Amino acid sequence: MSQPKIGLALGSGGARGFAHLGVIKVLRDHHIPIDFIAGSSMGALVASFFAAGQDIDRLYKFAIAFKRKFYLDFTVPKMGFIAGNRVKELVRVFTHGKNIEDLQIPISIVATDLIKGEKVIFKEGSIADAVRASISIPGIFVPEKVNGRLLVDGGVIDRVPVSVVREMGADIVIAVDVSHVKINEDITSIFDVILQSIDIMQDELVKNREIASDVMIRPHVENFSSRAFTNIEEIIKIGEEEAELLLPNIVNVIDEWKGKKGEQA
Repeated sequence: MSQPKIGLALGSGGARGFAHLGVIKVLRDHHIPIDFIAGSSMGALVASFFAAGQDIDRLYKFAIAFKRKFYLDFTVPKMGFIAGNRVKELVRVFTHGKNIEDLQIPISIVATDLIKGEKVIFKEGSIADAVRASISIPGIFVPEKVNGRLLVDGGVIDRVPVSVVREMGADIVIAVDVSHVKINEDITSIFDVILQSIDIMQDELVKNREIASDVMIRPHVENFSSRAFTNIEEIIKIGEEEAELLLPNIVNVIDEWKGKKGEQA
């Protein structure tokens, strides 16, 4: 019997994006294949590390040890506060300097063209460049220039890239949305203002995307800061729990797809 191609759409969400690792682990543990991944922002970073062949246990250890100082290379503010060279080098090391087309699992990395207001989808070329572009939170990271285009965070235009992974050839799309507005957030800096504003805008954008995915996983991580990189173990655990909860739905969708294919045969 033919098997469906399963795509994973990993959304933006800063530190809360480490919940993606919990979801991936549960899918792997239950032998749910991952044939394609599309990622925006933090989802792109997780997707690239996993698709490069990094062991999930090693990624857990990396996430728990992660500190903001790993990527905070401040620059004189012009188009952003953070130069982004440190995080680009981090991505390069963890993906072994590979290009996107060299990865074990096909991935698409989503960024936003700041000048044209267009979605940019990387399917080949430098992983480090693409991820650096995809995580460029406007006003915080200096935009990344790639092929003459000025690029910012993929979450600006497509927070959970369901349509992107569908276009890659996925028969079934499992989407993971980890970016929700934290109510009564403590706003004390320009970083807080920018990130909270983006979360509020994106919350409206993503409401229509649920229909497009076959299964939408929403780990309840809204009580955690997207920028603090604390409580990472808890965030990952919540990703695991929510994936386990929706596992019967995923199995049902796969069985329904097989049933329809059997009828057509």
